Amino acid sequence: MEMNIKWNDKMSFTGFAPSGHELQMDAAEEVGGENSGARPTELLLSAVAGCTGIDIISILTKMRLTPTSFEMDIKGNRAEEHPKKFTKITIHYALEGELPKDKVERAIELSMDKYCSVSHSLSAEIAATYSINGVNGEKSF
Repeated sequence: MEMNIKWNDKMSFTGFAPSGHELQMDAAEEVGGENSGARPTELLLSAVAGCTGIDIISILTKMRLTPTSFEMDIKGNRAEEHPKKFTKITIHYALEGELPKDKVERAIELSMDKYCSVSHSLSAEIAATYSINGVNGEKSF
């Protein structure tokens, strides 16, 4: 995969993805940016969530299960010192619908352990929790 990233001005960049989409990136005003786009670290967390979310929907679909809704909350803890890398990423999956707990757990486990290329490209510890219809599940992945 290849992308082209062009500098716009100050701290602003535009990424051109092979899929034809553009990504706007910028820094906060206090460090010289104009807040005209997402921070690269925000995009990184979004990429982890998007990757694993796509996996989970794909796996559930193969199990002939369809959530009525699906949201993820993702939190990244960063080191205090530069390069301030993510040291831990926690994802909470909130699914609604007629979804057996064991099937949801299996879909999350497969994504976390096998399929999500984005999370497997990082060195941070990545943890996951979930809820189905508002009820929290308990399982380590």
